[in-house]
This record gives sequence, structure tokens and C-alpha cells, in this order.
Amino acid sequence: MSGVRVLVGTRKGAFVLTADGKRKRWDVSGPHFPGWEIYHLKGSPAEPNRLYASQTSGWFGQVIQRSDDGGKTWDAVGNEFTYDGVPGTHQWYDGTQHPWKFARVWHLEPSLTDPDTVYAGVEDAALFRTVDGGRSWQELPGLRCHGSGPSWQPGAGGMCLHTILLDPSDPERIFIAISAAGAFRSDDAGKTWRPVNRGLRSEGIPNQDAEVGHCVHRIAVHPSRPGVLFMQKHWDVMRSDDAGESWHEVSGNLPSDFGFPIDVHAYEPETIYVVPIKSDSEHYPPDGKLRVYRSRTGGNEWEALTKGLPQSDCYVNVLRDAMAVDSLDACGVYFGTTGGQVYASADAGESWAPIVRDLPAVLSVEVQTLQ
Repeated sequence: MSGVRVLVGTRKGAFVLTADGKRKRWDVSGPHFPGWEIYHLKGSPAEPNRLYASQTSGWFGQVIQRSDDGGKTWDAVGNEFTYDGVPGTHQWYDGTQHPWKFARVWHLEPSLTDPDTVYAGVEDAALFRTVDGGRSWQELPGLRCHGSGPSWQPGAGGMCLHTILLDPSDPERIFIAISAAGAFRSDDAGKTWRPVNRGLRSEGIPNQDAEVGHCVHRIAVHPSRPGVLFMQKHWDVMRSDDAGESWHEVSGNLPSDFGFPIDVHAYEPETIYVVPIKSDSEHYPPDGKLRVYRSRTGGNEWEALTKGLPQSDCYVNVLRDAMAVDSLDACGVYFGTTGGQVYASADAGESWAPIVRDLPAVLSVEVQTLQ
């Protein structure tokens, strides 16, 4: 029987939640790595029981953990991240230059075809890759050596490379997003890069229409249409129909167009989900009502999904990597909150129920559909 494995990274450990295809009763495993920040966990599309986790500590630094049995046991496979040449600098908002530093791994993106190949987005913004199952990592230096690199600026959470999208139709094409530099695309497997931010507009930077300097929070894509991208930006929900060459706003009737996550329905490439929050200074739902918004038209027209979610006195946030979908029938949607709840919908968002409550603040949620 088919089932689901939900991978949850939190401020103080990782949790693995499993259920059968009905998604009504859940087994909870964890915390794994208790007390450690787990910024991201993700499974390999090529080998379902191969999982990778980003384990981070201010005392002990960065460790990559790997599981080959679906999260039952883990192996600290490596913490060696090497880069070519001089680390370089970037520009802070006050105009001063600061040296590039390696702080943590924000996002892990396993190859679609090889369980030993994984990409890692780090802070300060850079892209690394392993081809030996996480034991050693090398930078793809073309990104950080892009001519705009010295002017990249950090967002409120740091200058993080938080999104990596691999094109299933073209193994040479990779999309990444950096807060607060913007989105970039490579068409040669990461050797060279170019910004893909035309149409974005950001208040607070000297040139509001600049090609680089936009605070992109998350990008999502449907595997069947890798040229159509959806973006949750620092203000504005955006869409591109030409692989990032140009963007247009699709915020429509949302109560707020500020938020962090965005995701796409497993079978309906025009159905997208966001979780609005009040503002860039007030990171909680408008009116204290936790609402997921769904558009079935690829943006502009949005409906609030509230059944089973708290509709009063709710002041949690949902972070950029904390939403995911499964590929069961019907499509399941999942998200985690900074209040430690993980909510699931087994009917594409029509109704919700908490899988778990009272976890540490949730940093990431990923889902594997198990056959």
C-alpha cells in the first residue's frame, strides 16, 4: 500500500512522520539530533530511503547527516565544504564590504537521478555539490564569482541561498534563489549563471527595478511545466511563463502579498498555495487567522482555506521551506509553523488537521510519497 513520509526540520531536532495512503494515523519518530538546528531534510527521488539532513550548531558548526533506511539510523557523512580561490566579499545595506563566510547549509536538493549527488545552498550565498553521498562537497564557483556578487546584500535572516530547483526536462538547467540578491539560472549544469529577475520591483533599494538586489523568499515549479515558475517575494506573488526571463505579479485578491512559502499542486500545475502573513515587520497571519490561500488559475484569483485551522488569536509564522505536497490521490498538502504544529490536508487543502503539535519551531517540511 502507498504511504507518506513527512520530514520535519526544527530548531531543536528532526522528526520523521509516516502514514499509510489514507493519511489519518501518523507514527512520529524523533527527535533525531536533539538540540541541534536542522535547517532542512530531504529525500532522494532516485532512492526513497536515502535521506539527507543539514545539522547546524553555533558551537560545533555544520554537519551533513545521511540515512539509508528512511530515517531510522543516521551517519554523519561529512562537514568538509571546499571552495576555489579567495572567499571574496559582499556588500551590506550600509554600503560597507564584508568578507564571505560559511555559516550553514540552508537547503539540500538531491539529484533527480543519482542518490549520491546533492546540491547545497549555503549562507553566505554559495552553491555546493557532492557526488559521493555527502562525504565531500565542492563549490560551483561560477555563481559566487558572478559579476554582481560583490553587491549581494543579506535579507533579515542572512544572505542565504535557500532555493534550488532542478529542471526534470533539462539536466543542465538549475534555478536558485538568494535573499536578498534574487533568482539566477544556469543552463550549463552550474558552470555559469545569469540573473533572472526582470519584472521584479523592490522598494528600499536604490534602483527599484534593478536586475539584482531583490529579496526572493521562495520559488516553486511543477515538474510537468519547468518553464512556468511561481515566486513568493518580499511583498508580491509573482509568475514567470518563460523560465524566469520575465515576471509579472499575480497577488490578486490576497489579504497580504507578504509571505514565505509557495508550492504547486501535484497534478494541477495551475493550482498554487501560499500562506500570507501581515507584513515584513509583523510575521503572523492577518487578523490572527491562520489561512492557506489557493489559486486554481495560476494566480490573481485566490480562495482562503480555513477548515481545521485556528481562526482566532493565532500568531505563528510559516517559513520558506516549511510547505510541501505529496503525489497521492488526492494531493496532500503539508506545512509547519514556528509554533511547532505540522498541519496536513489529504484533500488538496479543503480541510486540515494537525499531525503533531508542540514541536520546536519548524524550519522545513518535505514530503515523500512511498509506494
